[in-house]
Amino acid sequence: MTQQEHWEKAYSTNPLDKLGWYKPHVETSLNWINELDLSEDSNIIDIGGGACTLVDDLLNDGYQSTTVVDLSKKAIALAQGRLGERVGQVIWLNGDITSVFLAKNYYDLWHDRAVFHFLTDPEQRRQYRHKLTKALKPGGHVIIAVFAPEAPPRCSGLPVERYSVDKLESTLGAEFELKRHAKKLHITPGGVEQAYLYCYFRKSA
Repeated sequence: MTQQEHWEKAYSTNPLDKLGWYKPHVETSLNWINELDLSEDSNIIDIGGGACTLVDDLLNDGYQSTTVVDLSKKAIALAQGRLGERVGQVIWLNGDITSVFLAKNYYDLWHDRAVFHFLTDPEQRRQYRHKLTKALKPGGHVIIAVFAPEAPPRCSGLPVERYSVDKLESTLGAEFELKRHAKKLHITPGGVEQAYLYCYFRKSA
């Protein structure tokens, strides 16, 4: 089973609020984004945003240019159905972030909650970093959340790569300066504790 098939099955056979990464609102991400004091027309990309409610909250806060990328068509359809008449205010990209086309130097903010740690192959991580480096504007912002070292070694039936601050910093490379980090405990709908590491980086100008 491919990763795309895995996620299509996950979203098709489980209620959204029973999936392991589900939160009604991703408060840490939203708070950190709002603290950046971006303009309302800033270009924001949410990696693996799928059915997550971050895009709803960004629209509610006045942001006018958000792109959502997800491997699962079902996840995107869930979000689109939820947004109703506002669906056209969002750019939707169904595809793998390591291969999907992204415009060069276009995005002001790159957000990723719980995609990067599923890239367990070094080549996948290299391709992800290439997309990030190419698509983010000089001086752009990166907010990324991954499993911390003490988190479980698997999530939603798949193995994950776990990260310390130093490991994530070295993986992204010298073009990205670490500005902030925090550990956050996520408890899945099934009661499993997952330690997340949130990091905010700034791309060199």
